Amino acid sequence: MNKRFHSRYRGALSLLTLILFATAACGGAEPADSAPAAAPVAAETAASEPELLYVASQSGPALSVIDMNAREVVETIWLTDLGFTANAKPHHVAVEPDGSFWYASLIADGRVLKFNRDNELVGQAEFETPGLMAVDPVADVLYVGRSMAAANPPQRIGLITRSDMAIDEYDVFLPRPHAIAVAPGGGRVFTASLAVNQIASVSPEEDDLEIVNVDGDPHTFVQFVVSPDGSRLVTGGQISGEVMVFDVTDPRIPELLTSFQIGGQPWHPVYSPDGRFVYFPQRTSNSVAVVEAETWEVVASIEGDGLAEPHGSAISADGRTLWISGRNTEAVYPTTIERTSTMSTAGEALPAGTVVAIDTETRQIVAVIEVPAYAAGISTRPH
Repeated sequence: MNKRFHSRYRGALSLLTLILFATAACGGAEPADSAPAAAPVAAETAASEPELLYVASQSGPALSVIDMNAREVVETIWLTDLGFTANAKPHHVAVEPDGSFWYASLIADGRVLKFNRDNELVGQAEFETPGLMAVDPVADVLYVGRSMAAANPPQRIGLITRSDMAIDEYDVFLPRPHAIAVAPGGGRVFTASLAVNQIASVSPEEDDLEIVNVDGDPHTFVQFVVSPDGSRLVTGGQISGEVMVFDVTDPRIPELLTSFQIGGQPWHPVYSPDGRFVYFPQRTSNSVAVVEAETWEVVASIEGDGLAEPHGSAISADGRTLWISGRNTEAVYPTTIERTSTMSTAGEALPAGTVVAIDTETRQIVAVIEVPAYAAGISTRPH
């Protein structure tokens, strides 16, 4: 086993026996109660389920489940009720392709949690300062980067075997690996440094690591998105305010195609399902940039109530509704819900986070949903 590995890595197409594991709410790396979700029957079941959006509220600490059609919160999971700390800091969410399980990263508690479709905690893994996550569509692997809050984390990404939540770590040899996305076809993952202008393309199974240097002033890459056809990798720089587009036709060596300035600290981008547009929340300008993916021009800027320090993004399967989370730490959007956190500052409740629904045809805000404080990463079932 290569020295880059810590613990053990399971192959991309390993055949796992369906074993029922007993789990506890707050132990160490615990087994889940089902095998990896890839069966056609499960996929058919998911198709009949409501389209759900999962939201991490970092200061709640809470996780919200939103029915995207009804545009309402159907469940709020307070992590303190599950035995985690009031400072757990849930940051990001990832969902299985068939919706059977979903995952949440807890920065401060150093955990990645696994929930089933009924929102029951069925497993967890220990990982230092986990941040962004990505589900491999082929291998039984969840890739995990490090949180932006971590000043000097290990130069390794996490590889969690999703079926039993066993974890490995893989050296990527760049500081503060944060952004993370799976390459076309699975089996390879992209990550990027917050500290230097470097992107890594990694195949842990093949023990293949390629590092690409990116020119220019410091960018601080926040997050990636891969185009629906798998040919483009798009990211934004927190410090530079630039959007960068890479050709990943050969995923081993991402090749920079173009870059352009949009400003406002571009955060988590999302593609429209048809590949025509990329949407970038702009955290410091309380707006969303709409980028045309053929000309790579900003064709619109969306603003309005509820876009308050916009952070995460997701889009409905039909592409008609764009969802944007807002931290709202400065209470730009007034809080109306009764409970926003299990913590308080100077005896006062923290302002609610926001989740905004945007009609992609009219580019107008059609709903604002309040969730517990500091809404950060959001995700829905991949499509």
